[in-house]
Amino acid sequence: MKHLRTVLTCLAVAGLAACASQPAPVSVADTIARTPNLTTLNTLIVQAGMGEALKAQGPFTVFAPSNDAFKALPPAALAELGKDPARLKAVLSYHVVPGKLNSTDIKNMTVKTIGGADLSLAKAGEFVTVDDAAVQTPDVAATNGVVHVIDQVLNAPRR
Repeated sequence: MKHLRTVLTCLAVAGLAACASQPAPVSVADTIARTPNLTTLNTLIVQAGMGEALKAQGPFTVFAPSNDAFKALPPAALAELGKDPARLKAVLSYHVVPGKLNSTDIKNMTVKTIGGADLSLAKAGEFVTVDDAAVQTPDVAATNGVVHVIDQVLNAPRR
C-alpha cells in the first residue's frame, strides 16, 4: 500500500510538472513574442506598431515567417522595409487574416487579409501552403486566434 501511495504521489507530481511546463495560451502578439523562431517577426511587429492590434479580441490567423525566412531575404530588402513604415505595415498585414483558421479548416481557397489583399491557401493531405510558402509549424494556439509558422516572407502586393 505504501508503494502504491508513493507511485500515485509521483504520478501526481509528474502530472503537475507537465502542466506547469506548458504555458497557458496568450494573445497572438504574445505568442509570437514568446516563440524563439519568430524574434525577427516580433521585432518588426513592434516596429510597425501592430502589437496592440494583435493583442485585441480578434480572432486572427497569422502566417508567421520564421527567422530563417527573414534571413533568406536580401539584407537590403529588410533594411528598406525598416525605413518605410507604411510598406512594413502592408507586408506584415498581408500575413494576417481575420478569423481563426486552424490547419484542419484550410482547403484550396482565397482569403482576405486584414489589409484587404487576397491570399491563396492550399492543402494537400496535411501539407499546407500560403501563396508560395509552406507551413512548417501549424496551429500554435493563442487566446485570440492561431499562428502558423511559415518558411517564407509573403510578398504583399503593392498598391
